[in-house]
Amino acid sequence: MSTRPAAWLLALCALACVQGVRAADTQGTVVHAGHLLDVDSGKMLVDQAVLISNGRVVSVQSWNSAAPGAAKVVDWTAYTVVPGLMDMHTHIADVLQSADPAGPLKTSAAQQAFVGAQHARETLRAGFTTVRDVGVYRGYADIALRDAINAGEVPGPRMFVAGAYITVPGGGGEITGLTKGTVVPPEFRRGVSQGVEPVRKHVDDILDHGADWIKVIATGAVLAAGTDPGQPEYSEAEIHGAVTEAAKRGVYVAAHAHGEEGIERAIRAGVRSVEHASLITDRGIALAKQHGTWLVMDIYNGDYIDRVGRRDGWPAEILRKNTETTETQRAGFRKAVRAGVHMAFGTDEGVYPYGDNARQFAYMVRYGMTPLQAIRSATIDAARLLGKEKELGSISPGKAADLVAVACDPLHDVDCLRQVRGVIKAGQPFPMD
Repeated sequence: MSTRPAAWLLALCALACVQGVRAADTQGTVVHAGHLLDVDSGKMLVDQAVLISNGRVVSVQSWNSAAPGAAKVVDWTAYTVVPGLMDMHTHIADVLQSADPAGPLKTSAAQQAFVGAQHARETLRAGFTTVRDVGVYRGYADIALRDAINAGEVPGPRMFVAGAYITVPGGGGEITGLTKGTVVPPEFRRGVSQGVEPVRKHVDDILDHGADWIKVIATGAVLAAGTDPGQPEYSEAEIHGAVTEAAKRGVYVAAHAHGEEGIERAIRAGVRSVEHASLITDRGIALAKQHGTWLVMDIYNGDYIDRVGRRDGWPAEILRKNTETTETQRAGFRKAVRAGVHMAFGTDEGVYPYGDNARQFAYMVRYGMTPLQAIRSATIDAARLLGKEKELGSISPGKAADLVAVACDPLHDVDCLRQVRGVIKAGQPFPMD
């Protein structure tokens, strides 16, 4: 019985190869790409036809060998087409970082829903069709936004969300720096826990509410007043408790970790990715490579924090910590690239304006990647981090039809990924006007 569906699918594929686009659903779409980047092979293909049906890529072939028939044609012959971009470190469902540490508390849940929807739209318009949203202060707001996007209620990228931060009391995942007497409501403290068993319990609570994975704040944070980015906030045993509890549910843990000891504890504890890794050393890089741990390093936004933070009067402590970590992080990034560590694109969008994600590509090239490596970090490599490389990350038959048109050749000038001219997510064109 199991062989019949497989034989039927093979026959259909063969028919499609012979008859081209005519073999597909006549209600499908064909994207006529002037150039198309195959991130799997690293080749730039010329004059390609991408057949899309039911939200997925059916075939990719030379335009001359295709027969569009009744399919709708999207004319992107003037552009280079790349896979939908993927940002593995965003805060779409939260409010934009500002000088006021109480900003999240001054936004109602209803307001946050509206601004989250706007952030999602801006991110998709910038060509990012998939994001890993790495946490919100108001617990589970990201889950609600993800579900609204999936239901077609608001436009936005495909979201994989953390639900709430696992953080120690007063730690890097808390709202700190508040005036004396300020009360932080329980919804902002969903994952606050200390000790192995409380950590495990909060992991289960967050997953029960629909999170896709778990975020642990392993060290202090640059943007959390009163915390030290270089200092660990969880023991290796506590992080391991989160990892093993999450694994029971088939999900992984990512660790926010700036400092050397926190990074190494997180890697030894079995996290899938380390976020920021600002103060990583040669030993941490070697450990990451040994364990196959992913690094997601936001090497653009230090410049934004310094420029806008000084202009707008952000707290001196935050500006100091940013200065102390920015260039060290970039040096570590360069070393990690040379060492061949798994690296995925992640920007910390939400610290800086939404939709500005692609600014980081030029920084990644400046600090050691080739343009192709930088693009792969935001496409097929990001999909590998998610464990979704069979579904996302390249323009290939059977995968989700996520395509972005840019105005020039990103292999020649990677910064042209900021010049987005068209976006298709799961086969649906996004209105750019």
